[in-house]
Amino acid sequence: MADVSDRTASAPLVPKTARRRKRPDIIADAIRDRIIESGLTPGDRVPADWLDPDILKVSRGTLREALKVLEFQGLIAAKTGPGGGVFVDAIAPENALRMLDNLFLFDPPSIADIYALRTLIEPEIAASAAMDSLSEAAFEAMQATIRLYEDEPVSGEEEYRQRLAELDFHAELARNGSNRLLGFVAIFLLDLLRDMTVCREIYRQPNPELREAGLNYQVRLLRAIKAGDPKRARAIMREHMGEAAKYMLERAAMRERRRPGS
Repeated sequence: MADVSDRTASAPLVPKTARRRKRPDIIADAIRDRIIESGLTPGDRVPADWLDPDILKVSRGTLREALKVLEFQGLIAAKTGPGGGVFVDAIAPENALRMLDNLFLFDPPSIADIYALRTLIEPEIAASAAMDSLSEAAFEAMQATIRLYEDEPVSGEEEYRQRLAELDFHAELARNGSNRLLGFVAIFLLDLLRDMTVCREIYRQPNPELREAGLNYQVRLLRAIKAGDPKRARAIMREHMGEAAKYMLERAAMRERRRPGS
C-alpha cells in the first residue's frame, strides 16, 4: 500500500493564489462558464434559475458579490424595472485595453520588449491588409492621420501631437485588419507607448527628419496595400519597425545617460 506521504508528494501543487480564491470569484467563474457553454450572446437574458442562491448553494450576499464581479468584468449588465433582469453584455475594446494598461501602469515593460513584439506583429498586419483589400473607409481613416502631420509643425506642442498621430496611423491599420487578435495586441502596445513617461519625453524631442521618414514609410505602405502586394507591405513595415525601434532605444539610452548619478 502506497504511503500517504508519497501520494501527497506526487500530487500536483495548487498555486497559493488559487487556494486563496474567494467564494464570489468561484461562483462568478461558474456563471461565466455556463454562459459560454450555453452559447448566450450579448443581449440575451441570463436564466433566473442560474442565479438562484439555493440552487448554487450560496448566500444571497455571496451571489450579489459574484454578480458584481461579472459586471465589473463587463460580461453582464443588470437592468431594473419591467423587463429587467441580468443580461449578457460585451466589454468595449477600449475598456479592455484600459484595464490592460492599468496592469502595467506601475511596472511598464521596456521599450525593447514592446518593439520586439511590434516588429513581429505589425508586418503581418500590413501583409494581411494587402491581401484582404481594405475598404475605402479604412484607407480614408489612415490618410486622415497622415494629413495631421504632413505639414511642418509650427510649435513643439504641434510636433508632439504629430508624433501621436503617427501612432494613430498604426492603430487604424490594426483596427481594420482581418485578424482581430493581432490588431488588439498591436493597439495595446501602441497604448503602452503613449502612456510611458520615457516615450512621451522622446516624442517631445524635436526631430524633423523623423517625421519625414515616417511619412515616407506610410505613403509607401499605403501604395503597397492598395496594390494588393503583401510581400512588399510586409517588407516596408518590417523596415519601418526596425528603424523606429533603433531610434527609440537610442533616445532612451541617451536619456538614461543624462540622469543624475548615471
